[in-house]
Amino acid sequence: MTEKNIPANTSDPGPDSGSHRSLDMWGGSWAALIPTCIFIGTLVWLSLTKSATITGFLVGGWAAIVAGLLLTRNKQDFAETIVRGFTDQTGMVVIIAFIFAGVFGQILSNSGLVDGFLWIGLKTHLSGAAFVCLAFVLTCLFATGIGTSVGTYLAVIPVLYPAGVSLGADPTILAVGILAGGTFGDNLAPISDSTISSAYTSKAEMGDVVKTRLPLTLVSAVFAFLVFAIFGGGGQASEINVDTDVSPLGLIMVIPFIVVVALALRRNHILIALVWGTISAIAIAFIAGLMSPSDVFSIPGNTDDSTGLIEDGITGVSGAVLFVLFILAVAEIMKNSGLMEKILLRIESYTAQGVRGAELAISGVSLLFSIPLGANAPAILLVGPTIGRPLGVRHKLAPARIANLMDCSVNTMFYILPWHNAVIPPHSWECQTSALNPLAAGFGLHQQPHIA
Repeated sequence: MTEKNIPANTSDPGPDSGSHRSLDMWGGSWAALIPTCIFIGTLVWLSLTKSATITGFLVGGWAAIVAGLLLTRNKQDFAETIVRGFTDQTGMVVIIAFIFAGVFGQILSNSGLVDGFLWIGLKTHLSGAAFVCLAFVLTCLFATGIGTSVGTYLAVIPVLYPAGVSLGADPTILAVGILAGGTFGDNLAPISDSTISSAYTSKAEMGDVVKTRLPLTLVSAVFAFLVFAIFGGGGQASEINVDTDVSPLGLIMVIPFIVVVALALRRNHILIALVWGTISAIAIAFIAGLMSPSDVFSIPGNTDDSTGLIEDGITGVSGAVLFVLFILAVAEIMKNSGLMEKILLRIESYTAQGVRGAELAISGVSLLFSIPLGANAPAILLVGPTIGRPLGVRHKLAPARIANLMDCSVNTMFYILPWHNAVIPPHSWECQTSALNPLAAGFGLHQQPHIA
């Protein structure tokens, strides 16, 4: 099935429809740029100063709303606009998907799946460029399974990176291979935040999005694989000993991932797919002895707090959920002030004078927004309902096509620029090989005095 075979819902007037009053701002509709610039400017400032945290980003959202209120003549209209943004139905679907995807990814990443992948790597006895290619493929599979690139890096770098360096892989190309594998999963996985955001902001079926995006992602992966095969060798084998006491049993946890993908491809709601995937993951992990009920949820007797993977999965995305709410509010300010309509008209007059022009405009704007925002899904959430979908509907683009244009665009520069959170991983990356190569310092990995 191609994107052109999926009919666009041209009867939907798009996200700008509604019977609410427009915002009357001091300085006209272009004044709505001020809250937006405050929001984006805060993100850029925190990222460039290497102080980027989700809580810091939330301050930018708060400041944007305060500025917008001061710039609006009728404060009551502005308050209703913010509430409408916070309660946007598409945004709520994205938030629900984030929460349940966070739980599913947390359970899958702690069930021994990465050990199963490492077992494959050790049993194949590959080295140099061949190991880089294997690491790339395994990272692609793992990232597609858990739906988060950063979560993938946290799980696989401490395992695959020291193994690859010790087996003669080029350290830089190996790191790029792992980074590319995470990009693959972030772009394709039905539980990825960027896939969820692009599908639901464009009003596309998740199954259609995955089906039409698969060939695009695979073509890119093939080219990347060839680059790693050519340039991935040349490193010097080290004396580092990699822990080989791993079991292939964790490979059984691929089954829950297959459940989620199969249900999504059959056009089930993402919530249904994630719930059944999580239930199957917990059941299989219990039966295989990969985790116990206390790992999933427990209340330790010596504390007043609960703990467990479900709780970790939910709290892990709580900051992202709040961030999404602020993005939806800022987007609603831009729409209700009339600013986005003016921007759309200008885009159409200069670049989008046809289907191909509209596609280039959607891709270009998505790419540009991903640079200062420092995150791919938030860029889609801001561009999708305000520019991507309205422009696509006007030019009768299939919803899946709109989703793919946005997602494929934001998953390019996002993984190249040095201040983005996927390229500068958290300092919790306690990789045992951080002392091997200057690359580790670039990744923000702590130096370890002793290497096992």
